[in-house]
Order: sequence, then C-alpha cells, then structure tokens
Amino acid sequence: MRKLDAFNHIWPVPFYEALKDAVGSMTDITRRSEAVPMIVDLDERFRVMDQFDDYEQILSLASPPLELAGGPEIGRKLSQIGSDSMAELCAKHPDRFPGFIASIAMHDLDGAVDEIDRAINELGATGIQLFTNVGGKPLDAPEFRPVFERMHELGKPIWIHPARGASMPDYASEDKSLYEIWWTFGWTYETAVCQSRLVWSKIMTDLPQLNIIFHHAGGIVPFNAGRVDAGWSQMGARTSWTDYSKLPDELGRSHSEIFRSFYADTASFGAAAPLECARDFYGVEHMVFASDSPFDPEKGPMYIRETIRAIESMDLTDAEKEQIYSGNLLRITGLT
Repeated sequence: MRKLDAFNHIWPVPFYEALKDAVGSMTDITRRSEAVPMIVDLDERFRVMDQFDDYEQILSLASPPLELAGGPEIGRKLSQIGSDSMAELCAKHPDRFPGFIASIAMHDLDGAVDEIDRAINELGATGIQLFTNVGGKPLDAPEFRPVFERMHELGKPIWIHPARGASMPDYASEDKSLYEIWWTFGWTYETAVCQSRLVWSKIMTDLPQLNIIFHHAGGIVPFNAGRVDAGWSQMGARTSWTDYSKLPDELGRSHSEIFRSFYADTASFGAAAPLECARDFYGVEHMVFASDSPFDPEKGPMYIRETIRAIESMDLTDAEKEQIYSGNLLRITGLT
C-alpha cells in the first residue's frame, strides 16, 4: 500500500547554507534540527526511506519560521531558495519525492502572495507551509488574509506547523517556559489555538473550500472534543467584557462542523491513542499519514516505523488505511 508521508522535514543544502548565513549559530529548535543527519544528508535519508516499501515523502522545510530568521527581504530570499531547492530534489527523485510544500515568509507582506504564485504555478508546489503564529501575531490578523484568500482561489491546501518557544512562559510570574514544556505541551495547545482563531474569526466561513492540514494529530483539539462541541455551545456565557452571543449564528454552520473540516496528520511520535482521538473527531476522510521524520530519538527510522505501527493497530478497513496513507492527500492536492 502506497505510503505518502505528508509532513516530514528537510534542509536542502542550498537552504541550509543560506540559513546559516542569515542566523549565524544555531540555537534551540534550529540546533535540534542541525543535529539530525537526515535533515541535510540525502544519502542518509535514502538509507532510511529504503527500509519501507512503497514509501514516499512530501518535502517541507524544518523550523525555524522564516520570519524569525531575519527581516522580510531575508525571509523572501530563504523562501525562494527553499522552494527552488526542494523543487529540484523532486525533479531529480520523483519516485521518492512526488511533491513539496513551499514555506512562505509571512512578514513579507509585499511578496508573500507573489511567492505563493511562483512556488505553485511555476515550481509545482503542492501547497504551502505556515506556522501557527507570525512572530507572535495570530494567523487571523487582517494583514495575513490575502495569503488565505489566494490559497482558496488556487484550490491548494495549507500545512500548518506549530511555533512556540521558551520565550512564551507557562505562568505570568515567569519570563520563560521551563523544562521544554513550550514544546511538549505548548505546541499541541498552540495548534488548538490556531484552529480556534481560524474558526471564530470567520476565515473558514468566508473561505469554505480552503483545506488546512494541522500537524501532530490536530493538537489537543480531538482530546477536548466535549469542550469544543457541547462546551463551546455556550459561547459568550463566560465573557462579560465583550458580546459573543451572536457569533455562533454568524459562522453560517456549526462551529463543530467547521472544526471537523480541518485535516489532521498522524505524527504522534508512535502513540496510537491520539490517532484514535483524531479519527473519532475529524473522521478517517480528514486524516493524512505523516511521521515528522527525521526528528527521531534514534536518528533513524523510529518515527516512520512507529507511526505505521500505530496506524496498523487501529480498527481500520483496508480502504480506510488507503485513505489515510495516501488517498486523502492525493485528493486535496491533485497529486497523482
């Protein structure tokens, strides 16, 4: 059965060199990325991929978000180099890399939409990658709306990756998130916040055909299905500083239905329970196979192998497995 890994990461050599020039020494999340051989070494990547039958990868750049690497001009340059080099890899190795997603520098307000058009229409990108916030700004901020509108017009999906660092503390009395909580739990919360803002800001109401894929099984949204569904049916009852009472009717359909229109991937580090939650919440037809390779503790095939094992442990028909492994992604991207 064909396995199309929708969310894994790479730093093509030209991009890696340009990133080093832009940021200097790697720190925090970029230091973690740099330490993984597969992130740059293509031979090592092929060695790992060859351990799995019918396995292919949709390429995407690893963190950092481009807006954290420098100003708009630097972000645009890195976006272009990343897309150019990933497109070249796809052209050289179409049997391994049938597509790539372009990372867009969202602080490049003058060039973001132009770069979307270039990446998709000229280079053949299957979609774009955004992060859950833009230097601390929410994705539903008005200045970012043209990006969503253009993707809706093009009919291509958006992949959304969590972004949160130690500078976002867990307690108001502190100035940093300790013990890497910002990553372990913060990213799953961040993913849920992003979905919520896209729903309640009415972006998904205004752009109803927009397909968005969220990393890591949709974060904590599926686990909190009861709070999302029944709990949020009381929208406005807990808030006295503004009036939310009319907002649910303004969405055009139930907020629960809009949440379930999102797609979730299977990158849960091999844990099956989050995938069960995601399946129950979003539905099989809104799940896509992803491993988060190459960020394995063993610096090898662990996440790929364990993600496949987790999917195979679920009570799924062969047709449902085919949907998750490749069918759903092929449908919303137009890949063959």
